[in-house]
Amino acid sequence: MTADPTDEAAALVTDRLRAIGGIVFDLDGTLVLGDRRNHGLTPLPGALELTAALTARGLPWLTFTNGTTRTPEEYARTLRRIGFDLPDEAVLTPATSAVDHFLAMGHRSVLVLGGDGVKEPLRRAGIEVIEPKGKPEADAVLAGWYREFTMDDLEAACHAVLGGAALYSCSQSVFFATAEGRALGTSRVICAMISSVTGVTEQIVGKPSLIGLRCAAQRLDVAPQELAVVGDDPELEMAMARDAGALAIAVGTGIHPADRYTGLPPKHSPHLTVGGVGELLALLSTAG
Repeated sequence: MTADPTDEAAALVTDRLRAIGGIVFDLDGTLVLGDRRNHGLTPLPGALELTAALTARGLPWLTFTNGTTRTPEEYARTLRRIGFDLPDEAVLTPATSAVDHFLAMGHRSVLVLGGDGVKEPLRRAGIEVIEPKGKPEADAVLAGWYREFTMDDLEAACHAVLGGAALYSCSQSVFFATAEGRALGTSRVICAMISSVTGVTEQIVGKPSLIGLRCAAQRLDVAPQELAVVGDDPELEMAMARDAGALAIAVGTGIHPADRYTGLPPKHSPHLTVGGVGELLALLSTAG
């Protein structure tokens, strides 16, 4: 969809663009691309220019990745090294929203299936991190990026869940975008095994959950419905934006080309589709 003023739908999108109070960007496939282990990140065309222009205009933005290979601070340092001008607070991961949710729910001990990218934010918030060994007791089990997953991990996690721990997933997406094409995530695979054994269904703390978007909205000090959410996945960013009443903007630089977004059900459809984030700068300028 373009911002043609003769097109009523496009005019409505232009009005929405004019009214947004902040932007939540996906990372992989939207602002950057990396390898299958989420390393070697490279800015996508227009990403540096767009984010710099938003900062200059005073329009707040952040990036929310479902990746948990790094802590939010490590992601921020990596992004600064490749040219993005952003503070640590402008990067969120599912560990960030998990902390907010766990504290609100009273979860004080969490068995973590993942690395330091998941564990460190919890520890800094005063949440006890339980290792997946033996028959542990915990308030919750949280699955993140964890390719080292073993049968011993599975057994420990199942004992914790059968003992009453709530089950959480950082991401239930099957794939994420890399420079080498689609790569398989781990959280969904891990939770599928635990759920199959225990009969307990996971809750998502990353995208597309409203737990995640409310966390982002709070960081930006903007109501969720006043946000624009920019991403490459109909089932993640588009669904999250639609669920919250935010503006959904799809890019064609990630796991789906731009024409993939046509004909989707309303809950997964973007309000606006662009080839890449570089096109947004002109549209935002047009919208004023």
